[in-house]
Amino acid sequence: MNAEMSARATQEPPMDAPSLPEQRWEAVVRRDKRADGQFVYAVRTTGVYCRPACPSRTAKRENVEFFDTADLAAAAGYRACMRCRPDALSQEQRRKALVIQACQAIEQSASALSLEALARQAGLSRHHFHRIFKDVTGLTPKDFYKSVRARRVAASLQSAPSVTDAIYAAGFNSAGNFYEGAGAMLGMSPGAYLKGAAGEHIRYAIEPCALGLVIVAATRKGVCAIEFGESAPALVDRLRERFPKARFEPADAEFKGWIARVLGYLDQPRGALDLPLDVRGTVFQRRVWRALREIPAGQTASYAEIARRIGQPKSPRAVARACASNPVAVAIPCHRVVRSDGDLSGYRWGVERKAELLRRESET
Repeated sequence: MNAEMSARATQEPPMDAPSLPEQRWEAVVRRDKRADGQFVYAVRTTGVYCRPACPSRTAKRENVEFFDTADLAAAAGYRACMRCRPDALSQEQRRKALVIQACQAIEQSASALSLEALARQAGLSRHHFHRIFKDVTGLTPKDFYKSVRARRVAASLQSAPSVTDAIYAAGFNSAGNFYEGAGAMLGMSPGAYLKGAAGEHIRYAIEPCALGLVIVAATRKGVCAIEFGESAPALVDRLRERFPKARFEPADAEFKGWIARVLGYLDQPRGALDLPLDVRGTVFQRRVWRALREIPAGQTASYAEIARRIGQPKSPRAVARACASNPVAVAIPCHRVVRSDGDLSGYRWGVERKAELLRRESET
């Protein structure tokens, strides 16, 4: 990383990226309900401020100004529109509040809550609640409960005297149901997780590359980690925290070949980095990661585009969280996902590295 790269990443936004006011104006023209709660617009000729999705006739652009909140618009002397009521919670905000309430109920319940019970609590029909929940979280209520239960299992295995005790403490009705999906939840066998990944055989190596240092690690099934950093000890510490009692082994010929492929790809990124992977995630994360691997080198996609590709058009934030959870940089190319306005947004290993990866890919 150098000062020139940093300046390029921060001072050269895409030439065709619209300004924030113009993005907001486009949302007003579209009457985009997803923008409700993010800002309000005021019309100088009427003295009224509205939601982006207000059904009133669209004002002339030169008469419109934008405010981050309704309070700021009111402080500037504008009054709230009587049709869209921008000073009250929007429909989108009310839906999100209902979903948050449902998520909290699921997290606090010792056992699974039925869809009927969750819908009744929200005051909605089962079908309507199910659709809203999936739109907001990117998951069905059932899948959300599975992710909560997976976290409980991981926590229980840290303290329970046995796997069996952990299974029932996490809310499973039978050991069979647990073992059926244990690998996907934990990334290893329950016994190995209970023992801090004891029994896992992991090879790893740290090499200098164009982006600083890179650590590559693999189980016997495939590559489980590719991470960038500036400090070799810090990279090793993160790996050992993830697999605290794993058996770390010297690199063999096969693993050295994988490392060479990673380094070669970082130097000249062409096509896809084809490696056997051993990564685990939720159903939603795996769908996002699969979509990321379909983005060609040298191209980008927005979080919203990825959300649409996986059939969850209202879940760009959940897509961003899935990108941030990616354990294998470049093999799952989360660096190719940007904001809708072309801004690079964040990157787990630093936005400067993201900018450099995209620059290298665009030149090959």
